[in-house]
Amino acid sequence: MPLIRFFLADSGGVRFDIDPARYDRYRPLGAWAMSELGKHLGVVLDGLAMVDDAAAGRPVQPWTSGSYDVVVDGSGIRFRNHFADSEQGAYSLDELRQVLEDYWGFLAAIPEAPGAYREYSPELPLPEAEVLLWEKVWGRAHPYRGRLF
Repeated sequence: MPLIRFFLADSGGVRFDIDPARYDRYRPLGAWAMSELGKHLGVVLDGLAMVDDAAAGRPVQPWTSGSYDVVVDGSGIRFRNHFADSEQGAYSLDELRQVLEDYWGFLAAIPEAPGAYREYSPELPLPEAEVLLWEKVWGRAHPYRGRLF
């Protein structure tokens, strides 16, 4: 069972739902994911790579955000929203990993708009094209290649 269930609202925006018994614990993580990751597969790829790097003891690139102070390291993620004191939390790497993997699956399942044009790898499905673009930008194979995609 996922910690957080993501879905598209009628407006097309991302929303989330949490088991009411766990609502207070995971609501800030859902809000962070929804606002920081949005519908951007590349940003989710960044997060997944950070989780893998932290778990393996490799240096983790800083998470840059205009809305949150974010630290990802071997103990997990800690964040605080600059504008809403209630939007803060600390979660283990396993919790962050599960949420990011679920978020990737959610976004990857959203069909591309008919007739949409993409300059990079237009012949490939969007998730595959995003992985190739990520690998080109970072100059390494994505650590989740062969595991999640």
